[in-house]
Amino acid sequence: MTSQTSSPKSPARRLPKWATSFGPQIIAALIAGLALGLLAKSMGTVDDEPNWLTTTLDTIGTSYVSLLKAAVVPLIFTAVVSSIANLRAVSNAARLAWQTLLWFAITALISVTIGILLGVLMQPGSNADVEGSEFSGSQGSWVGFLTGLVPANFLGLGASSKVAESGDVTTSVSFNVLQILVIAIAVGIAALKVGKPAEAFLALNASALAVIQKVLWWIIRLAPVGTVGLIGTAVATYGWDTIGSLGMFALTIYIGLFLVLFGVYPVLIKAHGLSIRQWFSGAWPAIQLAFVSRSSVGTLPLTQRVTERNLGVPRAYASFAVPLGATTKMDGCASIYPAISAIFVAQFFGIDLSFTQYLLIALVSVLGSAATAGTTGAVVMLTLTLSTLGLPLAGVGLLLAIDPILDMGRTAVNVAGQTVVPTLVAKRNGLLDAGLYNARRQGDPFADDSEEIEVPLLVESKS
Repeated sequence: MTSQTSSPKSPARRLPKWATSFGPQIIAALIAGLALGLLAKSMGTVDDEPNWLTTTLDTIGTSYVSLLKAAVVPLIFTAVVSSIANLRAVSNAARLAWQTLLWFAITALISVTIGILLGVLMQPGSNADVEGSEFSGSQGSWVGFLTGLVPANFLGLGASSKVAESGDVTTSVSFNVLQILVIAIAVGIAALKVGKPAEAFLALNASALAVIQKVLWWIIRLAPVGTVGLIGTAVATYGWDTIGSLGMFALTIYIGLFLVLFGVYPVLIKAHGLSIRQWFSGAWPAIQLAFVSRSSVGTLPLTQRVTERNLGVPRAYASFAVPLGATTKMDGCASIYPAISAIFVAQFFGIDLSFTQYLLIALVSVLGSAATAGTTGAVVMLTLTLSTLGLPLAGVGLLLAIDPILDMGRTAVNVAGQTVVPTLVAKRNGLLDAGLYNARRQGDPFADDSEEIEVPLLVESKS
């Protein structure tokens, strides 16, 4: 009896790893954006208007961020409702929620303490020579924060109109992430209380979440293109010369961000018996995207994906903790930045801060970070801090010139913290998948759920 042996198939041609891996693509996009930004800056302006290259880069960058934000409202609503429904399968759900909020507060307190110490030691505002810009944006207040928790409509949407000198009226629509979160939590809890009649609704919500995530992965795959536009615009518009007289302030901010990202978080990870290297390699794709997009909410889909697939946090818990963190867990925007900025403003105007006022800075950071709402929260958080301390709000205008440069680092730290806390809480409660956490990082961070058979959970075991 003869057996037939099939000839082995020739391996399919594949692109080199550097061409398909997210990290190298982002690095290449950063370099390209920097080069195009410098070229656009050297071209100057045309009749006091940005040249065609600057306009093109700005259009690409803003369009990409708009795409990310467009999917945020349905994503947060469906993800939070699903996460609350999934928490039925997780023991001690209330304990997990409490521990998550507690660790948010602990890491925020550590971060704001670092910010205060750096502000006192480095004195960023003592010798600053800068002219302020007019500030007419949203101002943070405790009353505004509390009233902002109450949704004005089911979608948490708001509209504002501006009248130009020519008489033209433009209306823009925005959303309040915190209100959407409140609505989703209420709907999710109600669905659980209703029981069997709500099963069809929860099934529909789960299906909608899967469709929304599919669209989001397509958008996130465009990250290298968006990176070119965002970085190019920052360099062309602001350039490194803008830092100028605010150099010490910018340096102080980035030292604080560096200490939190490469000091505080690794120490906490190590203290819980986890590998620092594995955390960095697992969370890095989300940290990279946060740096270039400057939006915690826009990075939310990827943050949740790496937290589940790379760091081994159960989906039922991660889908609750990560969206919550995208709104309230902001060590960069709500701790380091407002602490150093408030001290800068006080030093610039020659105001001596008392020990009580330093304590107020810490209190505002720990309790008021939810007011940042995940998008333009740093400025709102700064006005909240200044108004609480009784410092001049005109100080906000002093810092606007380099805010985009600082925002990249702030957002990266925000997102890093949003992966750390769920990981720590899952580890403390025995929920962390150690096999996933310690596995060798390999594969595509944007692989869809339907592709898990081909690329299982982004990682392959070392064994």
